[in-house]
Amino acid sequence: MNVVLASASARRQELLKRLVENYQVLVSDFDESSIQFNNDCPGYVMELACGKALNVAEGLKTASLVIGCDTIVAYEGTVLGKPQDHEDAFFMLKMLSGKKHQVYSGIALVNTSNGQVRTDFAMTEVKFDQLSDEEIRRYIASGEPMDKAGAYGIQGHGGVFVEEIHGCYYNVVGLPLNKLNKMLKGIGVNL
Repeated sequence: MNVVLASASARRQELLKRLVENYQVLVSDFDESSIQFNNDCPGYVMELACGKALNVAEGLKTASLVIGCDTIVAYEGTVLGKPQDHEDAFFMLKMLSGKKHQVYSGIALVNTSNGQVRTDFAMTEVKFDQLSDEEIRRYIASGEPMDKAGAYGIQGHGGVFVEEIHGCYYNVVGLPLNKLNKMLKGIGVNL
């Protein structure tokens, strides 16, 4: 079966190669702002992932398995997406400094041959070290936090801020491989 990843994320593309040798990337143009956050992080990320996967699946002519994913960072009921600018990144990192937060990823699988849709999520708790304003500004100047939920990348320089992690590391990177593998097996896809 043709496998399609509905994501422009280079990190997700790299991680998916660990499960699937050959797949196609088709970037979704799903309007994420159409989904309201109702204080339900798991439901929110699964709905976003499903929207992306269904958006890509609509345009496919061949039988395919479409994988959609979305990741958010949550701290005390506040969802931290990608920072809008350097000031927003500073605000997020300052908020997370010395504290625990949660990273949620929703996954959606859409089988275009039978219309089957499956969704699930993963949650990882992350604790940051106490960060100085200078450390935060230096990190922001690197440019790394600007395209990442919560304004940091655990797989990059932002990883030095992480004091503890409880849960799936790959979830924090953006694609929980173990969860995805279980979901694929659950629908009879052994890659």
